[in-house]
Amino acid sequence: MRHPQAHPFTLVAGVPFGGLHVGTAFSLLVSTPMIYIHPPGAARAGLIEGNYVRGQSCLIIDDLITGGGSILQTAAALREEGLVVRDAVALFDRQEGGAEALRARGVNLIGILTLEQTANYLRYSGRIEASDHERVVRYVEARRG
Repeated sequence: MRHPQAHPFTLVAGVPFGGLHVGTAFSLLVSTPMIYIHPPGAARAGLIEGNYVRGQSCLIIDDLITGGGSILQTAAALREEGLVVRDAVALFDRQEGGAEALRARGVNLIGILTLEQTANYLRYSGRIEASDHERVVRYVEARRG
C-alpha cells in the first residue's frame, strides 16, 4: 500500500465480544497472530489470551464503535502489558464521538463504514425516504457539535 492508514503491526486484538469474530477472521486472512483480553467482570478479567512479547505492535479490531469505550479499555489493557497500540479498525462507525475519544488517547481509528455513508446509500438506492435520510443526517451533524 502506498498510503497505509495503519502502522505496521505484528498482532491483532479482537475487542470482546463483537470484535472477536471479526478479529479472528482478519487474523486468519492476513496470517497474523491474534490475542484478546477477558472483558471486565469476567472471572479472569484483564488477562490477555494468546502469545505475545512486550513491545509488539497490536492492531485492535471491533465490529462497531459508538463512544469508543470498549476499544479504549482494550487499548489500556494491552498497553499495561507492554504492547504498542496505535490503530484500531471498526467495521461500523456510528459517528457518536468514538473517533475523537480514541484520538485523544493516541489511537487512530480506521472506520470502514459510517452511519452517514450507510444512510446515503440507503437513500439514493431508494431503500429509505428522504425524510428518514434527513433525520439521520441531522443526528450525525448534532453529534459533531
